[in-house]
Amino acid sequence: MTATVKGPASYFPSIEKKYGRPVAEWKDLIRSSPLTKHMELVAWLKTEHGLGHGHANALVAHTLAEDPAKAGPAQGA
Repeated sequence: MTATVKGPASYFPSIEKKYGRPVAEWKDLIRSSPLTKHMELVAWLKTEHGLGHGHANALVAHTLAEDPAKAGPAQGA
């Protein structure tokens, strides 16, 4: 039996299907952005790349969790 994917990664199949790009490509875009705060990155993905809020939020959350140096100490500020 396969474990059900939970959390931000559960959005990945629908993100790839809807926007036609692999998740790895979205993560590379997030990592290459000069922006560092979670909500700044979410807003950027929404305005510049046309992602919905939930999809943008899932990508940013997952990417920042993988890259704590990018996230910085003051994410909630």
